[in-house]
Amino acid sequence: MALVFSKQIKSLYKPKRLAVKLNAKGEQFVLKKHPWVFSNSIVKINNDAKTGDLAIVFSKNKNKVIGLGLYDANSPIRIKMLYSGAEKVEINAAFFKNKIQKAFNKRQSLLQTNTNSYRLIFGENDGFPGLIVDVYASVLVVKLYSEIWLPYLESIFEDLQRISEAETVVLRLSRNLQNSKAHNFTDGHVIYGTLQDDVVKFVEHGVNFSANVIKGHKTGYFLDHRANRKQVGQWSKNKTVLDVFSYAGGFSVHALANGAKEVTSLDISKQALEIAVANGKLNTYTGTHKTIAGDAFEALNKLIKNQVTFDVVVIDPPSFAKQASEIALAQKKYAQLAELGEKLTAKNGLLVLASCSSRVTANVFFDINASVLNNVKRSYNLILKTTHDTDHPIAFFEGAYLKCGYYRFKN
Repeated sequence: MALVFSKQIKSLYKPKRLAVKLNAKGEQFVLKKHPWVFSNSIVKINNDAKTGDLAIVFSKNKNKVIGLGLYDANSPIRIKMLYSGAEKVEINAAFFKNKIQKAFNKRQSLLQTNTNSYRLIFGENDGFPGLIVDVYASVLVVKLYSEIWLPYLESIFEDLQRISEAETVVLRLSRNLQNSKAHNFTDGHVIYGTLQDDVVKFVEHGVNFSANVIKGHKTGYFLDHRANRKQVGQWSKNKTVLDVFSYAGGFSVHALANGAKEVTSLDISKQALEIAVANGKLNTYTGTHKTIAGDAFEALNKLIKNQVTFDVVVIDPPSFAKQASEIALAQKKYAQLAELGEKLTAKNGLLVLASCSSRVTANVFFDINASVLNNVKRSYNLILKTTHDTDHPIAFFEGAYLKCGYYRFKN
């Protein structure tokens, strides 16, 4: 069944082919199969290049094709690579269909569990730079971050819907795309099927959740921590749990569903806390679910002042370093959270520290935590280190952003 947006697609820019040559640094990026080519790496390109054009990258010294990508006039990452190599490849509907099938195949182990929500396309890591696709039960949500995909959407959407068997397809747009005049779409546009409710219910390892696929952050929920949420839930039976930066209550709800005695969700957003409570009520539990609305650093200090501790403390903040100039401050904040978390963790308790700042590497993050925890008068074991769940495969260095450490105190 064809998706009903062909009229909008017909008016979009039809891409042309560009001949591109790079400097030595840019060429090495392509040869090493890195998905990004920056503007300062381009030595020669057509004068009339426009966003969405197919960039054919030739080697610097030989007239030989070494890669294919999409040109983005609006980004310092000027060419977003689709293919690197010497083999002759056509960028067409069949090319994208094959990539979508490969991505779907990678998710099969997850889909064998009691889970019907997953990331089908993880941007560059699945060969679709600037495009994210999440599935929540029968609803597929596509998040566009770049105009490069506008000329190619029709076949891509049809293949995504077909392989996921989604009954509804929703298009979400980044802030830049919402302000773009290159298309007629709106954020939250229902591309295919019907959406009875903006809030869609789904299952994650047997635990019930919901996501607002029209107005929620990103595509409506954060799927990358799924395995960590399951793990925290399994270690929360009969425990008191503090979930800091709880958002929609991912860790909180898994803890409650797995028999936690008392769970406290802490977030600056009262609306997010309301969602967390509602998500909890989608499941059967006997524990108590408390909420604290406020700045995390202030709220944690207040809890410490009142000598409150928890058997399990989970601290999963938003990205602190969205640009290079914020790295130093981000590292300072991670150190502060490790210090606060330790003080709130009860005797023999578990402290879970996470970071989603890609500019703070895993080694640096774990070194920060060790530096803080080694300075307190408590012994501990780092019992587990984790990264993204299986539906977030990593294909290049910058694609690895999530890291999480489980610290078990011995006293």
